[in-house]
Amino acid sequence: MSVQDFVTPTPTSPQNATAKKGRPTANFHPCLWRDRFLEHSSDFMVVNSQKSTGLTTKQEFEDLKQEVSKMLKDGNSDHSKKLHLINAVQFLGVDYHFEEEIEDALQKIYDDGVVDYDLSTVALWFRLLRQQGIKAPSEVFKKFVDKKGKFKADLVNDVTGMLNLYEAAHFGIQGEDILDEALAFTTSSLESIATQKQISTQLIEQITHALNRPIQKSFPRTEAKRCISFYSQDDHFASGQGALLRFAEIDFNVVQALHQQELSRITEWWKKLDLTSKLPYARDRLIECYFWMMGIYYEPKYSAARIFLAKVLAITSIVDDTFDSYGIYEELKIFEKCIERWDIGVIDQLPNYMKLAYQALLDLYSAIEGEVAKEGRQYAAHYGKESMKQIAKSYLVEAKWREEGCVPSYEEYMQNGLISGGIPLVIANSFVGMGKIASKEAFDWIFENPKIVEACSFIGRVMNDIASHQRDHHASAVECYMKQHCVSKEEAVESLKREIVDAWKVINKERMKPTIFPTPLITRIVNMTRTLDLIYKDDDAYTRSYLLKDQIASLFVDPILV
Repeated sequence: MSVQDFVTPTPTSPQNATAKKGRPTANFHPCLWRDRFLEHSSDFMVVNSQKSTGLTTKQEFEDLKQEVSKMLKDGNSDHSKKLHLINAVQFLGVDYHFEEEIEDALQKIYDDGVVDYDLSTVALWFRLLRQQGIKAPSEVFKKFVDKKGKFKADLVNDVTGMLNLYEAAHFGIQGEDILDEALAFTTSSLESIATQKQISTQLIEQITHALNRPIQKSFPRTEAKRCISFYSQDDHFASGQGALLRFAEIDFNVVQALHQQELSRITEWWKKLDLTSKLPYARDRLIECYFWMMGIYYEPKYSAARIFLAKVLAITSIVDDTFDSYGIYEELKIFEKCIERWDIGVIDQLPNYMKLAYQALLDLYSAIEGEVAKEGRQYAAHYGKESMKQIAKSYLVEAKWREEGCVPSYEEYMQNGLISGGIPLVIANSFVGMGKIASKEAFDWIFENPKIVEACSFIGRVMNDIASHQRDHHASAVECYMKQHCVSKEEAVESLKREIVDAWKVINKERMKPTIFPTPLITRIVNMTRTLDLIYKDDDAYTRSYLLKDQIASLFVDPILV
């Protein structure tokens, strides 16, 4: 069945006349997963979880958890050892179990001040505190620079120290020149070290990974699985912190089992909607939507929020492709007005193919309205819908530019593009399912476009545009920048990448305590930015989703063998 079967403009309708101009064209590859995750029924997952984790009783899990908690609370442990323990707990992806213990430990470490640590430990101290939102002073690195303000040349002999300094430097804010110098110094040095034959293969792999994906920009779950494998091959770590490693292995598989259950639920929902077979112009990327949203929050307590958010992104993707890859301008004006009205009574104004997406959109939010009403949070669904109205307006602006063959100014493009990139919509809707911690005031704050949201939106919009510029059929940040500044594509891209670096510095600053709203809300925005870096760093891996296939399989298909 083709999409034309669902498009039935009347002979007198404006869309019939405009259709002569032709429709935008797209040729997206089909879904890679089909019904792969439907098989994960609840009964199947109970059995699979037990087999893959080696878990015999819940008591074992709780005993291991208590043992790790005791290690974190140990007041007799010196600060250096505690820092390395916290680092391992975070790397292994189980820090969500120990938020209070980590907060208390790091606050005490900060209050006691930095002592005469070596480069590696000072850098670890700085990074862990900054990750926690504690504004550790960058002046701690002055002892490692010479009289000219350059980092001492002999530091390159301490490879672990260089790696930790490199990671710490990514948490700088505007004006911290010493961290800019640290990043340039460590990047060039590590690139050189990685080519040396006398370095172990394991260390080369560690350096190469860090250069490609620093901790600040890492995707939490893929990093956790990688680190579990890394630590399991380290006999010293396995013997000294075997309880932590085993706990991480079991926890990963238990969380994976929950994610598989959620994938089964949303796949069943998507299959019943059957939108992508009826609207073949649209990208079928449900599993990738879930993968993306799981990057924002993977923790079990956010299960309902994660399912809702994945559905929102899947429907938004259909709406996006309707505006960008099929609808003609006169139809799109009607579509945007109907979304603004948010009333099933206006659905007959739409061409038949648009009715499908519109009905699915209203049904999704109707369902969530019922859920948040039980919590006395009706406002949450309202803000979710408002974000959808905003993005539809921005899509229509881009459709108008395309219709007129217009390349707007860079400033005009970005003003609209910060919305059309979808980041404010995802952030707002990520709050919807988080319970009472996401207050009405928090939603109002989001809609005021605070600096951290603007920075995240900028990074997403520009990285997307850089990745997909060659394939897009309309204006992008790259094209608008080239035209306005009379520069080449290469020069435009380099300038935009420098602005991305500055945007990360804004995010680093805005996450420092005291924050206006609770840390869990700020963390969603930070995690969103990390996920954007994964999706768009080298290409548009959402559209060309086969680029994510191995990572999705690693997280949702392949358990850790305990």
